[in-house]
Order: sequence, then C-alpha cells, then structure tokens
Amino acid sequence: MLTTLFFLWGFVHNLDPILIPHLRRSFSLTVLQAALVDSAVYIAYFVMALPAGLLIRRAGYRCTIIAGLLLFGIGSLLFLPAADTHRYAVFLAALFIIACGLTLLETAANPYASLLGRPERATQRLNLAQSFNGLAAAVAPIVGARLILVEGASDQQLQAMTATAQQAALAAEAASVKGPYLVLGLVIFAIAVVFYFIRLPEPERKAADPDERVAGAIGRAWRHGPIRRAVIAQFFYVGAQVCVFSFFILFAASAAGLSQVAAADYLGWGCGVAFVVGRFAGTCAMKYVAPARLLLVYALLCALLSVVTMFASGMACVAAVIGMVFFMSIMFPTIFALGIADAGASTEMGSSLIIMAIVGGALLPLAFGFVSDATHSLQLAYGVPLACFLVVAWFARTVLAADRLAPIPPLTNGALKRV
Repeated sequence: MLTTLFFLWGFVHNLDPILIPHLRRSFSLTVLQAALVDSAVYIAYFVMALPAGLLIRRAGYRCTIIAGLLLFGIGSLLFLPAADTHRYAVFLAALFIIACGLTLLETAANPYASLLGRPERATQRLNLAQSFNGLAAAVAPIVGARLILVEGASDQQLQAMTATAQQAALAAEAASVKGPYLVLGLVIFAIAVVFYFIRLPEPERKAADPDERVAGAIGRAWRHGPIRRAVIAQFFYVGAQVCVFSFFILFAASAAGLSQVAAADYLGWGCGVAFVVGRFAGTCAMKYVAPARLLLVYALLCALLSVVTMFASGMACVAAVIGMVFFMSIMFPTIFALGIADAGASTEMGSSLIIMAIVGGALLPLAFGFVSDATHSLQLAYGVPLACFLVVAWFARTVLAADRLAPIPPLTNGALKRV
C-alpha cells in the first residue's frame, strides 16, 4: 500500500508536463507564465511541509497519509469547475490543493519507507519504493497526452474566428481535463478508504520530547549537518528535475521539430522508461557502490549532458535529455535518505525540512522560463539544471568526506570473532 502512494504522486506530477503546453495554448501564455503551473504545485511543499511533520509527530503516519489522500482527491475534483469557468487561476488553485495533499503523503511515506527495516538498507529500500514513482513517470505522459492533448482548431483557424468563437473553442479544449481528473479523484478517495481500514505498523524510532517547542525541534534538525546540506541539495535537484520534465514537450517540439503528442511519447517511452530503469539499476548498484559515491558520479554526468543539451541540435538534444533523466533517477531518494540518516528524534522535522526544499520546483522553473524568454532559446535555459547538478555533486562530496572522517568504532569480542 505504501508503494502505491509513490506511484500515485508520481503519476499526477508527471501529468504536469502535459498540462503546461495544454494550458499554454488554452490561455495564450508565455513560457514564464506557463511555469506558474510548477510554482502552484511546488510552493505547496514549502507551505505544508512543517504542518505535515507536526501532524506525523502528533497523529502518526497513518492519519497523515489519509489526510494527504483526502486533499489529493479534493484538488483533483476541483479540475471540473476550473474547466467549466475556464479560468487559469482556478486551475492553479486546484493544483495547489493537490500538492498540499502530496506534501502530506511524501513527508510521511519517505521516512516511513526508510524506517521500516534495517538502517543500513534504508537508502536502497527507499530507492526501491521510489522506483514505482519512476514507473508512473513512464505511464503518465503516454496516457495523459491521449486524454488531455486533444486535437483542436489550428492556429490559422483560431485566427480566422471571432473573439467569442475563439474563446469558446479554447474553452472546449481546456475541458478535456475533466474526465481524467474526475477518475483520478475517485480512485484517490477509494484508496483513502482502504488506508482507513488497514493497520499500519508504527516503526521503532527514538521518540521526540513531547514538550519540546516546534521552533526548538526545527532548530535542532537544521543544526544536524547532513539534514542542512540535504535541504540545499534537494532544493536544487527538484528544481532541475521539474525544469527537465515540465518543459520537455516544448523543448522537443522546438529543438527537434516533434509534434506535441510525439514529444509526449518521447517523454513517456524515453524519459519515463529511462527514469524507472535508472531507479531499479541504481538500487541494484548500491549493493556494490556507496550511495554517496554513486550520487556524485551521476550528478557530474548530468552536468555534462546539460552542456550537450545546450549546444547540440536535433534529436541529439532529445537523446541527451533522456540520458540525463536516467542519471537523475536516484537523486531524490538518495539525498533524502542520506540527509535523515542517524537523525534520531530529528527524523520527522528533518523530513519536513527536506520536503520543504521541494519549493525549488516552484522557483527554478521560473528562472528557466525567464532565460528561455530572454534568449528565445529553450536549449540555453538548460544552464539552470547544469548549475543545479553541480550543487548535488557538492552534497555527495560532503557526505563522502564526512564518512572518511568518521571515527572507526572499537572492535568488540563479537566483531573480533566475525573477523
């Protein structure tokens, strides 16, 4: 059931790259204005992450998951009045409410997956659960493109229409989101009912002081070096991921001349499959390579592919982005698990702080859109992900340095016998 949640939030997040070109056409938006879709989603993580951590401390993981599912379902159903009124602001509000629910789910499910098992396997276990998030990244664009990116009037036909007829035609195109999000909302409510009736084990963990003030708990978590550095790294990683996925359809259409549906297929079969294969492959590789070392190598390879994307042409750019997605695949869960490792009573608030860092997905796509509009080039805007991957490489390097400086524990009699 926990893995189901990873799939669900991956599915709805990967509908956003479909919504961006769809709403951009329906409301005649610039790239920067279309990036507000990401801002509406990822600003919710900044707003709701700390309340989510407090809810986990007071009510437990199960109640937090149910509350998240209810918000998720309500936001999905709000797409119906958003389409009926044909107002961009209502769409953004619906996305914000969905993201508030996702914040509760991610704040609970990520540390819960880490805690359910042996500590030394936490990173590998979380990567395995997140692999189903990657599976959703492959499925959502393919399904969403065929349900949402409907064939409407051409640009020439729209220009020939009166203002009233043009508005009616665009409103009819915008209404294509109603069916998919209605079904999604009903499915989410059904899963919330299942979570209400099942029993989830509470993992054994060091209990936080119930009398400790919230500010004190936040400050203690922030003073934990790995958490603080993970917050910074996650901010830039999520910003890079959102830039790469959300603008892929616009990028592929511009750089390689693909249609929107064809670009969506490349997003699903190319980026989505690369993402899920990368997650499973990375999980297996962590049996033999330290997670921080693998993260460092992957971040540097992503930076190199960002440079290729900026200056190559045609399908070579698309191939570089797909390769970038493969190496991005392990970054979120690995940063998360390395950040809260050995955090003790700071685990819940540390998890909240790392989830708050997802606000990078609200801010950095705006920088991407600004660079794109200013240079009239989506390719040059990949300088924004390039800088982000260098920050992730810095984080991995600090973890490796800390591991080398960690004191070697004394050998006990039991350890001597095993040697």
